[in-house]
Amino acid sequence: MTETPIKTRHEGGILEVTLDRPKANAIDLVTSRIMGETFRDFRDDPGLRVAILRAEGEKFFCPGWDLKAAAAGDEVDGDYGVGGFGGIQELPHLNKPVICAVNGICCGGGLELAISCDLLLASETATFALPEIRSGTIADAASLKLPKRIPYHVAMDLLLTGRWFDAEEALRWGLVKEVCKPEELLDKAWELARLLESGPPLVYASIKEVVREAEDMKFQDAMNRITKRQFRNVDILYGSEDNKEGARAFAEKRDPVWKGR
Repeated sequence: MTETPIKTRHEGGILEVTLDRPKANAIDLVTSRIMGETFRDFRDDPGLRVAILRAEGEKFFCPGWDLKAAAAGDEVDGDYGVGGFGGIQELPHLNKPVICAVNGICCGGGLELAISCDLLLASETATFALPEIRSGTIADAASLKLPKRIPYHVAMDLLLTGRWFDAEEALRWGLVKEVCKPEELLDKAWELARLLESGPPLVYASIKEVVREAEDMKFQDAMNRITKRQFRNVDILYGSEDNKEGARAFAEKRDPVWKGR
């Protein structure tokens, strides 16, 4: 087992976070806490704009919770860290885009981790499942999120049967953005990250805040909050240099230069 289960590298405003915990990249409490600290630092660093979450190896993305650690006495319901399980599921105010590049087996908590990201790319070899039903427990985060991501009856099929499905089916239901050849997956993720890096960070923050906060609101209530600038990041956006720059660039028929302020 590697000494450091999480590796990071960054290029410009892009942070790549790699789960590297052989053999299967399962997550124990220590790994979850490190992931939470990593994504918290990403959230709070004004120089970073986009993150990529990936896993080392070809066979596994992540099977979720480390059952061997649990069998050895690790707490199952212990302190997962600042962002909840996997560092990202419950991290508050994460208003920057996160891309997930899924290779190999992605099941249980690993799938819950993936759907906590904003955009998913999958290798042709990726396979998915929510097998918690077979071990007498509930896929809690997936039960909350999946019916809002894909058609209700499809989500219920996956939750109630625990069956496996491949990358093409995930694409068909809109769970992933694109299916890539295994050797192209990381390059595709970086290509997408560079596109997002060049975009307006204050707009991204506003989009993520509105989508998250308005999820359980009535349409008109949410619209009223937007127009009255009652969402924090929307208020920042509408009073920003970037907002003025967008209008100037359009009028001058040039690409805008975003400063994030």
